[in-house]
Amino acid sequence: MRPSPALLLLLPALLLAQRPRQTDADAYTRYELLAPGSAKFRIIYEVTATTVGATHYFNPIRKGSIATDESVFDRATGAPLPFREVDAATARAGGVNASDSAQRYIEVTLTRPVPPTGGEQRLLINKTYEDAASYFTRGDTLVFTRPLGIKRNAVVLPAGYELLSSSFPAQVLQEPDGRVGISFWNATPSEAAVTLRARPVSARPAANRPNTLRVRLNERAHQDREIVYFLQPPETHAFDLYHDYTESRVGVDKYLNVVRAGSTVSNPSALDLDRGTPLVHEVLRGAAITSARLDVPDVTPSTEVVVFRFPAVKAGQSIRLRMSETYTDSARYYLNGDELVWDRAFGRPANAVVLPAGWMLTNSSIPCTVTTQADGRVRLDFVNPRPDEIAVLLTARRR
Repeated sequence: MRPSPALLLLLPALLLAQRPRQTDADAYTRYELLAPGSAKFRIIYEVTATTVGATHYFNPIRKGSIATDESVFDRATGAPLPFREVDAATARAGGVNASDSAQRYIEVTLTRPVPPTGGEQRLLINKTYEDAASYFTRGDTLVFTRPLGIKRNAVVLPAGYELLSSSFPAQVLQEPDGRVGISFWNATPSEAAVTLRARPVSARPAANRPNTLRVRLNERAHQDREIVYFLQPPETHAFDLYHDYTESRVGVDKYLNVVRAGSTVSNPSALDLDRGTPLVHEVLRGAAITSARLDVPDVTPSTEVVVFRFPAVKAGQSIRLRMSETYTDSARYYLNGDELVWDRAFGRPANAVVLPAGWMLTNSSIPCTVTTQADGRVRLDFVNPRPDEIAVLLTARRR
């Protein structure tokens, strides 16, 4: 018996409902503009597959672009991953909300199913696009214009070109080879309508800068440290937190979390997110830090460090870590009368604070995105695209 036409129309939706919807995180795109007039640019795309149990990841090929020279790598091991180009029906069956039947995708076979308990798989997808509508010349002026949905991006001009204009606020950072890079973090909920213009120029080679300058010229959008604070009732002065961090320096085998002065730490734990497995840790204080020969400056008897250990990073590999702890800090988190007060500086680019259950937000000194979680708790997300701290002062009242 053949299925009815109505059932055939519903079949894609039924298949999608049987599969968990594809989710991802930490996306970053680098566009390297190739020869002017070629309409070609190299895309280096970092993304993390987060759907628990997923064995494949689907990356859309933008319509109007011709994709060539694709390659995919596991960022944890550096090993290449198998992939193929597939249609929308295949992507839909794999958990993608593919409403456009003409859309094409790169289907990547993951090293292992995405593990539970916060596990993930980090991918590096390389490809070259040819797109004359996005990258073209007008006389001697180069134009790159493209709506970008990914929040963290960089565009690198061809060698010998200077930036004339950028429609979106961005860092301008010279590459070691002298090319000019334009990097930005879009903190808005909308696409970034990016238009860059550049022209050829005779310029001297890139200079060797003192270390103090190099540190200040780091690309903010490529930083992937993030932290989430879960506030306990304010009279306890306590909050749970986790922070995620990628280590890629060869030979590094530990992460040192120096507890901020005035805070105390308890319940530390850590995960290797690439494998979903726990890591060994220890808490050291005062002289024990010096005896262990840890790289911690200005150690005093009250200095406290949580040491998380992992296998030493090998060349071409990296590890993504999630450290969890409970902090108590009466100077920065307290109850003022009947009002909750959170007063803390954030140095990372991505930070979030979750209020205790039953509390409503009344003030935030720094702009943020506010959402309500499924459990009713209010969450505030702060994105700072600048390479400085933000002094966040929050207040809240009981409902």
